[in-house]
Amino acid sequence: MQEPASVAFSLWNMWFHLQGARQVRRKIPASHPFRGYYLTWAYEIDLPLTEKLDYFSAALAIFYALYYTVIRMTDLYPRPSKPDDTRRSFMRRGWTVLCIIIYLSHVTYLSVLPRFDYTYNMAFNLVLGICHNILWLLYSLPIPLFQRFAYAPRTSYPRHVYKAGIFVLLTMAATALELFDFPPLGRVLDAHALWHLSTAPIAKFWYDFLIEDAQQEGWRPT
Repeated sequence: MQEPASVAFSLWNMWFHLQGARQVRRKIPASHPFRGYYLTWAYEIDLPLTEKLDYFSAALAIFYALYYTVIRMTDLYPRPSKPDDTRRSFMRRGWTVLCIIIYLSHVTYLSVLPRFDYTYNMAFNLVLGICHNILWLLYSLPIPLFQRFAYAPRTSYPRHVYKAGIFVLLTMAATALELFDFPPLGRVLDAHALWHLSTAPIAKFWYDFLIEDAQQEGWRPT
């Protein structure tokens, strides 16, 4: 088997995602605007079936997270209690089309090359991850930059919000394993395998945060 440690740690990672999906279904109401996204993200499990699919699925997961983070932070999501206005719908569709074009261009570029461009792929994922983390780091700060909840004042800052910043710090630490690669230990344990290992508990932490965030009163119309 190629990369046995990565496969084993990916399975552990998958278990946390499946558990997270189960918790989302149980604890977040179907009317919540981000319930479907949380479930979709849970099933974007990064299993190294082949090298290219491994990298493409990782990029898709990061891009999908950034896609919905932008929608969340810029208040572009539809609200069940309100009709979706033309401006919000237009901007959301435009952002969706732009993301699809960028991702398909990324996959096409890497697929047509005679050799896989690891440097470009790493840079692409790193830029997406940095953008995603910056948004959540700003979200975690006690300053009214974003409309955190649909039906709460912009200044609303529940106690759990700081955990988004902790998630960013943990993710940055895990990403360092991919950036500072090293020769496999015993031909089994390499930096990519350790990345799969480290992101498993981070995934659980993130699901716990998402569920706590989704249960806030600010998501309920008054």
